[in-house]
Amino acid sequence: MQRHLKDYFIISLKGVAMGAADAVPGVSGGTIAFIAGIYEELINTIGNVNFSLFTTFRKHGFKAFWNQLNGGFLIALLLGIVTSFVTFMQLAKYLIEYHPVLIWSFFFGLILASIYFVGKQIKKWNPLTFISIIIGSLIAFYVTTLPSLGGNDHPLFLSLAGALAICAMILPGISGSFILVILGAYKTLSDALHNFDFKRILLFIAGAVVGLLTFSRILKWLFKNYYNTTLALLTGFIIGSLNKIWPWKETLTVLKNETGEVVPFQSISDFGTLAVYQKDMQNFETLKTVTEQSVSPFHYSTINNQLVESQLGWAIVLTILGFLTIFLLERIGNKQE
Repeated sequence: MQRHLKDYFIISLKGVAMGAADAVPGVSGGTIAFIAGIYEELINTIGNVNFSLFTTFRKHGFKAFWNQLNGGFLIALLLGIVTSFVTFMQLAKYLIEYHPVLIWSFFFGLILASIYFVGKQIKKWNPLTFISIIIGSLIAFYVTTLPSLGGNDHPLFLSLAGALAICAMILPGISGSFILVILGAYKTLSDALHNFDFKRILLFIAGAVVGLLTFSRILKWLFKNYYNTTLALLTGFIIGSLNKIWPWKETLTVLKNETGEVVPFQSISDFGTLAVYQKDMQNFETLKTVTEQSVSPFHYSTINNQLVESQLGWAIVLTILGFLTIFLLERIGNKQE
């Protein structure tokens, strides 16, 4: 495929969108890649990374190696992803701490639109397709209900976290950052990026590379042999992930970072949502959500003693904005095909 500088710039912008999504626990960069029209090329490109590349380089030179690697595409995309992920992780942290309802509303609209755009790629509907959607939805919903674990700094753990997170990052509907939250590695990685702790960063990257090269081959095989069933399963993943993205939450249990003790949140605060309590106390470090459940926007105000508005009006506006953002990405993706 002959590409020009403008094409690579647009690919980098798509990478920026993927990186921004991956920085938020609950949103999948794989979903953005699918909507932007680069998902299958990404999976095929990664799946083709093998030892034959070195043979090509030795026998035919760098140009043939670069073309077989699809190097221009990879570099442009990774440049956008890495730049956005490192930058947006700090912004995402601020928005989630101070404006949780609004940021989750935007991403809820984004995911809603993604269900339509991924689902419409299914070319043949049959009982297996519907069953796959149901199974995918149940799996993703179950993942969103898993309790978060405490932090772990062991080198092997960080590598394992990287491998699992990168697999989730390239799956539409399954958030790599949320997997890091569940594993208790999100803050560890965030701190490592903030403090330029290259040892931890490299351990994470090493695990991510192994996971990416392995899992991409599985996905490539699934798309080649079970295209519609795979798409249906991915659509189900996105549907099930909506539970995590829902803007209004009630916190059930929290982890005390100092003692490692998991306690009911009601034993600590009269507020029903940890994010509200943390913002009120201006303390975002000592407690971490372990389990939570989605509630209606009206109940959200009630459990927080009527001191916090549900922000329903702005939430609807941002949901629509997120919905329209996916339409824009899809249109850009179609123009590049």
